[in-house]
Amino acid sequence: GAGVSTDSGIPDFRGPEGVWTRRDAGLPAPRWRVSPGGVRPNASHLSLFELQQLGKLRFLVTQNTDNLHRRSGIRPEFLAELHGNGQLMRCLGCDRLYTRQEVGWDTGRWGPGYRTQKPVPGQPECANCGRQLISSVVNFGDPLPETELMLADDHARRCDLMLVLGSSLMVQPAASLVALALRSGARVVLVNRGKTPYDKAATLRVWTGIGEVIPPAVERVRESLGEQPKMP
Repeated sequence: GAGVSTDSGIPDFRGPEGVWTRRDAGLPAPRWRVSPGGVRPNASHLSLFELQQLGKLRFLVTQNTDNLHRRSGIRPEFLAELHGNGQLMRCLGCDRLYTRQEVGWDTGRWGPGYRTQKPVPGQPECANCGRQLISSVVNFGDPLPETELMLADDHARRCDLMLVLGSSLMVQPAASLVALALRSGARVVLVNRGKTPYDKAATLRVWTGIGEVIPPAVERVRESLGEQPKMP
């Protein structure tokens, strides 16, 4: 969830200074602690990548659109970005993904390319099938990407341990993945500062920030496997 990226300077939604928290209080949206161009993967992103390298993270499901999991090194085939990725365009025909740089997408000329936006003459088309390209970001009312949702559902049913990090679990269908894992007999570790609907059902509930838990936990995993730390 969004709580994974707060240490990178990106505001979350339902934390004490979150976007929705401030909106409900009649306050303006929180400022980013760094400029959007200066956002980098934080220690938790990098630790999750290390956990994947150690063979202990089989699949990662995220609602974040900030591209930080990919930038940390997580391989795309082991990642489901349920709400899309701000740096990727998706073909409406064949579902192929492109980076904005790959297709030369000019936001100044063609806008963000959201699904509800009418095509603009001259904007890039899919090299594979010639259909319209749109931003892969899922806005309110947009359908979720079917392939990613199916992968997330499948892994939730088959996992033996699910880590839920920095999510209030208030948004469906992502929140329902926890119920799928529990029904399949998986253990669930839930790390989030705020309350969630699954606090009592979790095998382990940790009420703190992600950066205080995941990097030291992954270090312990590495030590237990006898692995040497990787140089940054």
